[in-house]
Amino acid sequence: MTAHLITWDECDASVAANGVAKRTIPGAGASLVRIVVPAGTSAPRHSHAHEQFVQVLSGSGTLETEQGRAAFGPGSVFHFPPEAWHAAEFTTETVLVEINLSA
Repeated sequence: MTAHLITWDECDASVAANGVAKRTIPGAGASLVRIVVPAGTSAPRHSHAHEQFVQVLSGSGTLETEQGRAAFGPGSVFHFPPEAWHAAEFTTETVLVEINLSA
């Protein structure tokens, strides 16, 4: 049975070699991911086969897309259609919530 009320602390954390920590709540057609990115981290240019929305809860940095470079901070929301390339640099520790829709 799927829990209807979940806290992020109940979700297993995976931590990459660069210190990026992710906690994921999987769903039938989407996943919700909480990500903590250390200051100074760069995400190189990449894309996904699925649509993605990302909300910045705290922190700051610069997002790069085909539309150029733009600063982001708390309250910013990114939207990436399938196969839209993007890259980011994180100036301060940043907390994101990402929604990944199934391809």
